[in-house]
Amino acid sequence: MNIKKGDTVVIIAGKDKGKRGKVLAVNPKTNRVVVEGANKVKRHQKPNRSNPQGGILSVEAPIHVSNVMYLDSKANRPTRIGHKVLKTGEKVRYSKVTGDTIE
Repeated sequence: MNIKKGDTVVIIAGKDKGKRGKVLAVNPKTNRVVVEGANKVKRHQKPNRSNPQGGILSVEAPIHVSNVMYLDSKANRPTRIGHKVLKTGEKVRYSKVTGDTIE
């Protein structure tokens, strides 16, 4: 999976198409990511010690990784991610738009 926790992504499909956000969690087993402020759903919460009031909470639900694209900060547009091995033997991700390494 090319997307990692902490990456800034753009949603390219679904009800939140066009929204930008930071990746909060990645689940490679199911190929899903949780994006900050996107795909909000309502969850009913029973009262407990941490939330004595209870009520209906709005939380982010996972999105399939095929529906998000990495946001290149220099070009300020979505880009695909490639992998290359440097001369030092280190494998890095890079932006297909600008050719710059990520991280």
